[in-house]
Amino acid sequence: QVQLVESGGGLVQTGGSLRLSCAASGSIFSIGDMGWYRQAPGKQRELVALINSGGSTNYADSVKGRFTISRDNSKNTVYLQMSSLEPTDTAVYYCKARITPAQARGVILNYWGQGTQVTVSS
Repeated sequence: QVQLVESGGGLVQTGGSLRLSCAASGSIFSIGDMGWYRQAPGKQRELVALINSGGSTNYADSVKGRFTISRDNSKNTVYLQMSSLEPTDTAVYYCKARITPAQARGVILNYWGQGTQVTVSS
């Protein structure tokens, strides 16, 4: 069974930095796009950053220049380096990966992590 496990959230002051990690484990044949999303209280979940298997990236306008997404394919892990954090970045951050399970080749499924809280104090 495939699962995504996130780590690295916490409380930080305005202007601070955090690094989130998300590791995929289980019976995996291949991993395509990986990404980070966030959901603030009372708001819809929104895309923060995406990275494909080749390393190409996309960012939400609100985080461009402050956040950097990267991945280590040998570890099935995606990272989100967050700098110059602002109170508006406060949210639960979720990772998502498009994965082909080893026992279902030819099928691509979306998997989500459990979420990690990021709180930025003013």
